[in-house]
Parts: sequence; structure tokens; C-alpha cells
Amino acid sequence: MTLFSQLESLLFVSSKPLSVKEMTDLVGVKAKEVIEALTKLAAEYKEQQRGFVLINNNGQYQLATAPENTELVSRFLKDETSGELSQPSLEALTIIAYRGPITKLELERIRGVNCSLILRNLLIRGLVEEKTDKQKGDNLYSVTLDFIKFLGISTITDLPDYERLHHSETLAQALAEPENL
Repeated sequence: MTLFSQLESLLFVSSKPLSVKEMTDLVGVKAKEVIEALTKLAAEYKEQQRGFVLINNNGQYQLATAPENTELVSRFLKDETSGELSQPSLEALTIIAYRGPITKLELERIRGVNCSLILRNLLIRGLVEEKTDKQKGDNLYSVTLDFIKFLGISTITDLPDYERLHHSETLAQALAEPENL
């Protein structure tokens, strides 16, 4: 796998901008190599008039859609955020509601699949919020007040069987075993 491929994959699945340091730590090369590769990727995207661009904001890099496609993307996102939730999105939302705050890794261990796009969709819809746990350096996901209001409950603990499912020993064991992913 090439450095270009690795960086592209990281930028694609990340829901937030990545620093050069984060990328160098993950791919195991020097910062200079990462910066050179990112510069080449950005130029390639621009030259080939790709559907996305690489944004660099003070050393924080993120993939974004090409400005020329703004209207198209806006129409699509409007449909995505106003339509019904998919079965995988409902499953993830249920897990977040009952187990939250929860990390992306924990959610993926429970579901057994990558949840990056699902989380992004739930964040866009305002059903889930993301907060950073500064001690652990992880992002934690929990349902929003709007989600609770939509359900017509006054607190998340009013969900059916909340206490039993929130403290499920089976799920706790599954989360403790990394090989289950």
C-alpha cells in the first residue's frame, strides 16, 4: 500500500481534520514525506478536476467536496437529512442512546462494521453529538437533546429497559475483547 493510498484512506474516513503529526504517527513515516505526499495529492485532485479537494488549514488537513459541486451536494444532503434513517443508522442510534456516551471504536465493536459514514449522517441530522474526552483523547458520541425531545421523553433513562441495556454485562465483555472487531 502506498503512502498516497494510506493518507487518502485516513482522510476519507476521518470526520475531523487531521494534523501532520497524527498522520505521521499512523503511517509511520517522517512529517516531510507526509507533507510532500499531501501536496502532490492536492495538486492531483485540482489538475484532474476531481469531486473532492484537500483542504489545508494551519496544518490541519481534510477532504472536502469540490466547490463546483456545492449545489449538487446540498441537494443530496437535504434528501439525506430529511429522509428516513437507514436500518444501520437506526441500529447505531439505538446503541448510542442505550450505551452512550460511547466511542466510535466501541460502536464499531458492537456493530461489527465501520461506522464513520453513519456517525457523520447522525451528526448532520442533529441526532447525535460528539465531545472530546480530553483525558483519553477519544471522541465520545451521545444522543442530543433534540433526539430526546423527538421521542417525547424527559431523559434518556426513560427509554424502555434502559438500565438493563445500559449496563449489559454481555456488551461490556464484548467491548473488553478487541479481537471481536
